[in-house]
This record gives sequence, C-alpha cells and structure tokens, in this order.
Amino acid sequence: MITDPKPAIAPRARVAAMPEYHPPLGNRDHLRLDFNENTVACSPAVLEAIRTLSAADLTRYPEREPVESLAARHLGLPPEQVILTNGVDEAIHILCQAFLDLGDELLLPVPTYTMYEIYASSTDATVIHVPAFAPQSGSTASPADFAFPYQALLAAITPRTKLIAIANPNSPTGAVASRDQILSIAAAAPQAIVLVDEAYFHFYGQTVIDLIGHIPNLIVARTFSKAYGLAGLRLGLLAGCESLLVWLRRVLSPYSVNTVALAALTAAIKDEAFLAHYVAEVKQARTEFLSGLTRLGLPYWPTEANFVLVNIGARHREFVAALRAHNILTRDRSADPGCSGLVRITIGTPPQMHHALISIENYLASSPSHLSS
Repeated sequence: MITDPKPAIAPRARVAAMPEYHPPLGNRDHLRLDFNENTVACSPAVLEAIRTLSAADLTRYPEREPVESLAARHLGLPPEQVILTNGVDEAIHILCQAFLDLGDELLLPVPTYTMYEIYASSTDATVIHVPAFAPQSGSTASPADFAFPYQALLAAITPRTKLIAIANPNSPTGAVASRDQILSIAAAAPQAIVLVDEAYFHFYGQTVIDLIGHIPNLIVARTFSKAYGLAGLRLGLLAGCESLLVWLRRVLSPYSVNTVALAALTAAIKDEAFLAHYVAEVKQARTEFLSGLTRLGLPYWPTEANFVLVNIGARHREFVAALRAHNILTRDRSADPGCSGLVRITIGTPPQMHHALISIENYLASSPSHLSS
C-alpha cells in the first residue's frame, strides 16, 4: 500500500488562515436555481463559433488582445481600459495581489460575494466588514436591513483603506448602491480603488462603466457567466484607467483566458438579440415570482438581480432539501453574516419559476408552521 508522505513544508501563515470556500456543485442535474447562472442556454451562435475551431487552433496559445478590443468597443471604451480575465474570480484575485499590502485595508459591505474576502485574506492586508444589516434585527428581517450601508461605509474609510469592494447589485441580497453614493465613496477615498462589481448589470440596467477614465480610482468588473450563459468557460472583465490596469497586467497570466472562451465571447457579444430576449424573460419571471411569494406570505427582499433572498426561518435546511427532492436547487445562505434562515433563489424563465412556485406552495401546505418554527 502506497501512503502519501507529508512533507514538512508549511504554507504562508496568511494562506493557512484563509477561509475555505466549498461551493455545493455536485449532482446539479436539476432545475438550477442555486448559482444565479443562465438557466436555459448560451446563444446558438456561441456553439457555432466553437464548432468552427480547428485542431490547429487548439495548438496555439490564445491571443486575448483582439477580443479585448472587441469587448472594449462593445462597452464604449478604448482597449487600454479593458482586461479580460478567467472569470471575475481571477479579476478579484489580481486586484488583491497587485494592490493589497501589509497595513492596507479592504472595506467590505457584508453580506456579499465570498471571494472578495478569500482573495484578500491571502495578502497581508486587513479585511474590514461593514454590516448591511441590523445586528439584532430578529428572526423576521425588514427589507431595509440589507440596504447598501452607505453612511457606515463612508465612516469606515481611513488613510489605510486601499480597496473598497461593492457588488452592485449585491449578492445574496439584491440591494444596490446608487450612482451618487458610488461617486461620493470614490471621492472620499482617493487613495483607494473602488471596485464596482456589476455581475448582475443586465438585470438591473444601471452602470457606472461610463465613468471609467473620468474617476481615476474606479474599476468596474463584469462577468459573462450570468446573462450570457458562459459560466462553464470562465470569462470576466475589468475596466479601469490605463494607469491602474498596467499593474494588473503585470500579475495577470497572459494565457488565462483560453482559445475556446475567446471564440465564444466573440459570438456572444455580437448576438445582442439573444441576450435581450433572455434578460426580458428573467425580468418578467422575477415580477411574477415575487408576486407569488407575496401571495404565499413568504418575506423576501427587493431585488434588482436575477435572484431573490427569501426568509424561510428555522426550517431553511428542510426547505432546501424538500425542493431538491422535487429536482429544484436553491442556495441556503444562513452561514452569511446576518442571514440566518435565509435562502437565495435564482430567477429563471417564467415556466421555470411557475414550476418552482408550485413546489414551494406544496411544501408550505405540508409544513404550515414553517415560519414560526
């Protein structure tokens, strides 16, 4: 029997102390309302573009620059202000690696996307949480509890603040920061990068990407994993002043975005009709699904994204398991700060959400005391 020897080699102390992230990605052959993905498919043009790749294409290292230029034109920006990344995760990672040092602080409104803190934790910087909820709000939270903590965030800015991460809309809450609030924060912290993560932009419709080049410390992130349906290809984007991006390019692998992903992105960006149709479907389904939750008496938070945070209460695990038994996956967010008893549900198409609503109604009928348990 061969045993795996344990070398006496320790990682950096900060790596050993990093929180671990274990997404529940196994056995997801159901209606996937757990990860805010496109719940249908990518554009047919994407598949056609992938099919046209030759064997010789795969022998060459990927060339990101032409597709970066295409993405930049799509956003109305010069190529020097755009970087393609291996998902927004890599974008966050290189931001932390390039700019966070000993004595620096990351300001992080919580709850929010987990990877901001994980990647910052691998550096020598300090993560400062800014709660977006009332610490003692009780078991039934009010919609105001998760509003963007604008005043608290301003108050937390110090000379040590080096990075401020704002998911807009935020996950898992669906709350948003206004344009004026983002401008005020950027002005209050000129020594810090203000990262505005617009992963769910298409379902919200408002952006600050037009301010790139005008606000020197602003960086905007976008993903092609949500509305575009390319989560499996890992494609993200950072937009910012060239004077900031030059340092990000130093720590970015030149080949982290692969040839297949680049071909797919070229086709996806050009198929605007497909994107518009899917986004319209989700917005319609969101309106109908939230109305259904109201009818069922389930408290939820207003959302500008393709998901909704629902207050299930003490039986949140039972709720998630019951829907899984009906082949519907949802995401229990109870471990997030201030989110005890809360479940996040992705919004898909109207037929998908009608099916989900029927399953939820059946669960409530069989468990009438769920909210008071």
